[in-house]
Amino acid sequence: MMREGKQQLASNTVHTALALLVSVALALCATRASAQAGGPAPAPSPQAVAQVAVPRAEHPRPDFVRDDWRTLNGRWEFEFDDEDRGLAERWYAPGSHRFTKTIIVPFAFQTRLSGIGDTSMHDVVWYRRALDIPEAFRRGGRRLVLHFGAVDYEARVWVNGELAGAHRGGHVGFELDVTDLLKPEGNEVVVRVHDPSTDRTLPRGKQFWEPKSEGIWYTRTTGIWQPVWIESVDASHVLRLRVTPDVDNSRVAIEAVLNRPAPGSRLRTTVSLKGKLQAQSEVTSTNTRPLAVHKLTDQRLWSPWEPTLYDLTVELVAADGRVLDRVASYFGQRKVSTHEGRVYLNNYPYYLRLVLDQGYWPESLLTPPSDEAMLFDIRTAKAMGFNGARKHQKVEDPRWLYWADREGYFVWGEMANAQDYSDEYVARFTDEWQQVVARDYNHPSIIVWVPLNESWGVLEIFTHRQQQEHAKAMYYLLRSLDPTRLVIDNDGWEHTDATDLFALHDYARTGEELAAKYKILETDTTRIPRNARDALATSYRYNGSPLLLTEFGGIAYRAGGPRARNEWGYSGIEPTREALLKRLDGLVGAIVSNKAWAGFCYTQLTDVEQEINGLLTYDRKPKATPEELKKIFEQR
Repeated sequence: MMREGKQQLASNTVHTALALLVSVALALCATRASAQAGGPAPAPSPQAVAQVAVPRAEHPRPDFVRDDWRTLNGRWEFEFDDEDRGLAERWYAPGSHRFTKTIIVPFAFQTRLSGIGDTSMHDVVWYRRALDIPEAFRRGGRRLVLHFGAVDYEARVWVNGELAGAHRGGHVGFELDVTDLLKPEGNEVVVRVHDPSTDRTLPRGKQFWEPKSEGIWYTRTTGIWQPVWIESVDASHVLRLRVTPDVDNSRVAIEAVLNRPAPGSRLRTTVSLKGKLQAQSEVTSTNTRPLAVHKLTDQRLWSPWEPTLYDLTVELVAADGRVLDRVASYFGQRKVSTHEGRVYLNNYPYYLRLVLDQGYWPESLLTPPSDEAMLFDIRTAKAMGFNGARKHQKVEDPRWLYWADREGYFVWGEMANAQDYSDEYVARFTDEWQQVVARDYNHPSIIVWVPLNESWGVLEIFTHRQQQEHAKAMYYLLRSLDPTRLVIDNDGWEHTDATDLFALHDYARTGEELAAKYKILETDTTRIPRNARDALATSYRYNGSPLLLTEFGGIAYRAGGPRARNEWGYSGIEPTREALLKRLDGLVGAIVSNKAWAGFCYTQLTDVEQEINGLLTYDRKPKATPEELKKIFEQR
């Protein structure tokens, strides 16, 4: 049975809620005290900062769980460094600088849940906290590994004043072995983050480079925005897993990437389903990437209607029989492919009914505030008739992906794009995409990778050969890293011939307009209409891949409350709920009645800040009942 069930979820609900209330209350008290005194509040000690109950206390990576771990979420000391003085003044050295603020990790300083809530631009920020290591974590020469789920954008980390390492990329995590920098007690970790607010070559997604949100651009996220934790491991341990299902042959291949495999060690892999053993084997670790292949008798497949997950235990066993490392994981047997203009799931045609999901929350922006918030979005979308989400311009939190795996919810994994093209952008983008695939490869819910959206970052791709080659290079890079999923070169328009799905965007106001415009596709799929930009970049022809309308609708409707000055939606704002539903019904009907389409993605699940074209408000109140929406989105 899965390690984390409903009882643990309920426990986490109470723990997280209490932690957030305590943390925010303490932060507000500190702020008031500072204002009344006419200056900054006294800086708390690192030990005091670390002693507050923590939010998001559950394991950050349910697909890669060890027993010996400890969360470092909660209160950290914090400082803005607008003059960028910290390096010269050695703020990373113990006792060198008095930090004047506190922050609740893993929430960015721009969010309310951080206890700061400052949305102005601060490109350089610092964090500090005590690093208490349980005695059991140190025994037997074990190594201590410090994990950061995601830090936007460039991070440097010091332990006890010594540089532990650095990382560039704001959307996936990194880890550092800090063992040799630790003292017996009184340890301290410091993090400096540089996030250039106005650099348009930075892969930033929907984070706006101007001071205030506007149109489809939202508040920035700077610094730590996913959980931080520490693990105790043997010097010889598993770095990551790569689990590849082979549905056609009822097999699964389990590859482990090892750190310093001990001579004579073996990799033991155990597969079970609902507590019953399905397969087990041991292979000698003759290199750093041992591979085990299991035959699954009576194979159970993963699908939205039956999201079967196999439990997986991976153990690294020493020559003398000692278990050096044990990792608990899971996987799903799932195959996605295309055939004759259709998407196939497990060798059967399957119509995609997706919703565009920005993955923002009013209290925490890009950081999911809790397991309950993640589950609410997924279950609500399914209740509305959707079978998956296109996670738009965001690499989602691993726990969100875990719940998508468990709930049976398709995911299109999309990287945050830059706006401008340069060789530096290409280096940043390519490097981070490889990290994304390595981290998220094992999630059965992810069926598509989307490197580019609407030519963002490659604005001249229509005629610019270098930018066309970049889009194709990203396609082939992702296919070379992951042959199990489909890849789209440039979602929306200006496609090359290197794409598995031909994804188009069209915000036609009415179903009549949409039906008339794309009627030609029923008889000739090569005559793809133009919308905003051409469907194909110059010198390319349609390659016969399945056609999907992956952005449409965007119907704006304010569900109560005063109208905001800058609120925005596609093609105006509907005056009533009835008008919203009538227009929506016409648009969806125009798509599903045209047999050229293999699926759609509606814009969007929730309002975000000033953009009010969600089916839910920003604080997740429905604009129509799930039953009404399901009737529309599941029409055939």
